[in-house]
Parts: sequence; structure tokens; C-alpha cells
Amino acid sequence: MAKSINKNLIKQAVVASLANVRQSTSHTKTRAKVSGGGRKPWRQKGTGRARAGSSRSPIWVGGGITFGPTNERNFKQHLPIKMRKSAITEILKVLNDAKKIIIVDSVNQKEIKTKIVAKLLADHDLTGKNVTIVTSVNEKNLVISARNIEGLTVVENKDLSVLSIANAYSVIFEKAAAIERGLIKEVTEPKAKPATTTKTKKAK
Repeated sequence: MAKSINKNLIKQAVVASLANVRQSTSHTKTRAKVSGGGRKPWRQKGTGRARAGSSRSPIWVGGGITFGPTNERNFKQHLPIKMRKSAITEILKVLNDAKKIIIVDSVNQKEIKTKIVAKLLADHDLTGKNVTIVTSVNEKNLVISARNIEGLTVVENKDLSVLSIANAYSVIFEKAAAIERGLIKEVTEPKAKPATTTKTKKAK
């Protein structure tokens, strides 16, 4: 791995991305939200038992929960756009150093067939592994064909995120998308020089 890889930036971007997709589904009720407990269980004095004001106390079975998780908690973390883009570049450097980036001419499919995508993975010995295919434009047929293959993700180049490549064993780039990301240089054919005409002097 190259020494110029910014590992701290990659970790920060991955942690922030995971936090941003986290859902606050766990929820507990405090003693104020638990039903019941309106009446004092027993009188204050004379019973020999400890004082109790409500059966919804956190120390009672069926009572409220103290400091429990609630669905009001916000896990969002803000990461500047420049840092996100830089993190993607750093991850691509890591994958490139490990020779895990594959560039193909085109992934366009004229028909919806999972068999074609499976063959593409098999040809590169990637069957059963976490793979991300990056396209230059939205390839609907490819997306539909790939959705039944476990571990395979198809993403358009402009929508490429940290999480889409952070856990990938290998990334397959369409040639046009690889050029946009600067992974390869676009080879342009030199323009032909216009033919020069020589003027002949007219005889006097």
C-alpha cells in the first residue's frame, strides 16, 4: 500500500456514512410515558415496606426505563463534500494498489439476463464475492439483471459513495466511468493535418 494513503480520512468517511444510514428504531418509554401507576401502591407509613409513590418507577418490574434508547436520537454526521470526494479517491487508490480494479469496455445489456452478469463475474473469478460495478450512465437492464446476485452492487458513477466501494472485494469500472474518475487517460487520435497545396507560378 502506498504511503500517501490517508487512512484517517477513509475511516472518518466510513464511520460518518454508516452513521447516516443508521435508523433510530429502538425505543423505550420513560416513567412519564408508561401507562398506569396513577395510584400510590400503599400508604407512606406503617406497612414496614419501603416508600413507593408509583408502580411505574424504574426500579419496579414493568416500570419505565432509565436512559434507554429512543427513536428521537439523531445519529447523523456531517462530512464536507470535498472530504467525501477525497475519501472515495483514497479508497480507489487502495483498491488500485491491490489490483482490485477491473476496467471493461462496456457493460451495456440489450436484454435483461442475469446469466450475462454472472458470466462477467465468472470471467474475472469474482463469483460469490462483494463486487461493485460502476457505470457511466444509468444501465437499467444491468441493474435489473444484477439484483438477484448476492453481494453485487451496480451504481452510476455520479452516485458512487464511500459505502458502495468500502466493503467491495473488487470494483468493475466501465471504461467511460474510469476515464471520468481519472483512473485511465482518454486516448485521442491525432487529427490529420490538412493537405497543403503548392501554388505554381504562371508563365509570362
